[in-house]
Amino acid sequence: MVNKITLLVPIIVSSIIIGILGLVFVPSDIKNRNLDFSTGTIKIDDTIINVEVADSDDERQRWLMFREENLPPNSGLLLVYDKPDLYSMWLLNIRYPLDLLWFDQQGNLVYTVRDAQPCDNFLDFSSCTFKNTKPSKFVLAAHSGFISQNNIANASKLEILSI
Repeated sequence: MVNKITLLVPIIVSSIIIGILGLVFVPSDIKNRNLDFSTGTIKIDDTIINVEVADSDDERQRWLMFREENLPPNSGLLLVYDKPDLYSMWLLNIRYPLDLLWFDQQGNLVYTVRDAQPCDNFLDFSSCTFKNTKPSKFVLAAHSGFISQNNIANASKLEILSI
């Protein structure tokens, strides 16, 4: 009788290799597929910001992946979740650094990451995964430097004007 480990090891190794190759060689039609996010307007403190809105599971999973152009100044992508929780942002296949801001259900800023660097190596996701420490309902991704340029502080507040 053949040892189970002898059978499982090649299967597991093959599965890992196929998965890695799938990530590395994503078809160009998937990479170049642009999601048409709905747009909206938010206010952080006294600053009005135009945002693209990702409020479905598909949009939140795809968010800024494979997007070639950087987010313009005073704009961002607002991820809207159904309920407050701890949400991590994995910067796999993101082309540029981001400022990330997490807001709770009342619009209070609960966590920020400045100049979050995208993944250099998809095998080491710990250096490019960012997670809030307090429950949030909204995550704003903006260009690196956004927090400083807009004087965002721990007491900053998000107000949804239209989404």
